[in-house]
Amino acid sequence: MRHSKADVLIEALPYFQQFRGRTVVVKYGGAAMENPDLVGSVLRDVVFLEAVGVHPVVVHGGGNAITAAMRQENLTAKFVDGLRVTDAASIGIIERVLVQTIGPSLVQKIKELGGHAQAVSGRAVFRARRADPYVDAAGATHDLGFVGDVTGVETAELKKLIARNLIPIVSPLGLDAAGQAYNVNADIGAAKVAGALKAHSIIFLSDVNGVRRDPRDETSLISTLTPPQILQLKADGVIAGGMIPKVDSALESLAAGVEKVHFLDGRQPHSILLELFTDARPGTQIVREKA
Repeated sequence: MRHSKADVLIEALPYFQQFRGRTVVVKYGGAAMENPDLVGSVLRDVVFLEAVGVHPVVVHGGGNAITAAMRQENLTAKFVDGLRVTDAASIGIIERVLVQTIGPSLVQKIKELGGHAQAVSGRAVFRARRADPYVDAAGATHDLGFVGDVTGVETAELKKLIARNLIPIVSPLGLDAAGQAYNVNADIGAAKVAGALKAHSIIFLSDVNGVRRDPRDETSLISTLTPPQILQLKADGVIAGGMIPKVDSALESLAAGVEKVHFLDGRQPHSILLELFTDARPGTQIVREKA
């Protein structure tokens, strides 16, 4: 008599073998960070990865928590086409929330779930420069302030933690040569980390289930894409808006040697495990074209 639970484990075995000893970068943000139940679900998946011999690295965002902290300081968050304007007062609050609140809280939750993690300030990881002014669709120019472009990744601290079987929890902060901190895009930062570590995969958790032919129709999910197909979907306007920097980061990480990129809905319980370790993959994977 066959047992369904055993069947699940047998199905997962070749995936465990494929990923064992490999590094997987998880970009964690959006709604999945705001709901305590979802936080537990996502981080339980991360702990599971560690338990089966995978080396997860988490790069987290901070959106709503930062906005709430600014409100407490009587500051109003300002955005231009979804991009946070970061003035001198804001960067201090952003760094405090990311480094002193969000990172340690994720580490504590992972420990409660039986995992092992350590928060790492992006100051020790991301090299950055002040981003160029943003030009909107109307041609107007906007100075985003202390928003940075990632120019490099320091991997030494991350590799030390991975060697000690600790999960690095990395905040999206960058530092320039003069020691100035910048708020960096977590999607781009995660892709840069994945490329620098030669990770097997990078997972982007967002509020949608992947790339869709019709953004409004969940059933139009595209299971697998290649870089040329991505470029065509961008040209057709299927990939637009906030999805563009994500797929651009995906293409960059593939070019840097990452084998697969996954876009998942972080609100779906255990989407990471379903995507990586089962045949019923719930998201979109992007892979390099076969030669």
